[in-house]
Amino acid sequence: MVCSQTPKKASKMILYGLPTCSDCKKAQKALEGAGHSVTFRDVRADRLTEAEWAPLIAEFGDNIIDRKSQTYRNLNAWMRESEAEAQLMDQPALMARPILSDGTRMTLGWDEAVQAVWLG
Repeated sequence: MVCSQTPKKASKMILYGLPTCSDCKKAQKALEGAGHSVTFRDVRADRLTEAEWAPLIAEFGDNIIDRKSQTYRNLNAWMRESEAEAQLMDQPALMARPILSDGTRMTLGWDEAVQAVWLG
């Protein structure tokens, strides 16, 4: 999912994800290979605060939740019906990955459209 696009080459970026996520690994490798300085933020080990989740949720809405994941399927009914913020605060691994930000633009996922934004 591509949002907040401004054609500008980033020098420093944050990749929000999990170290076991294959798309996160591919994205980090490709971005670093293209000359970007990437800081990896493990959302499970280094949990985001409500203030840090807020702009991500504002940008991507409910798309930020990976509803196909085993983690989501294991949630109880009450938590599945909760707002994205509550779900992510409780289970950060529910986040669809990766989220990339350079401070001016953000993207979700690592499909061809997202790669075009960051790799040109």
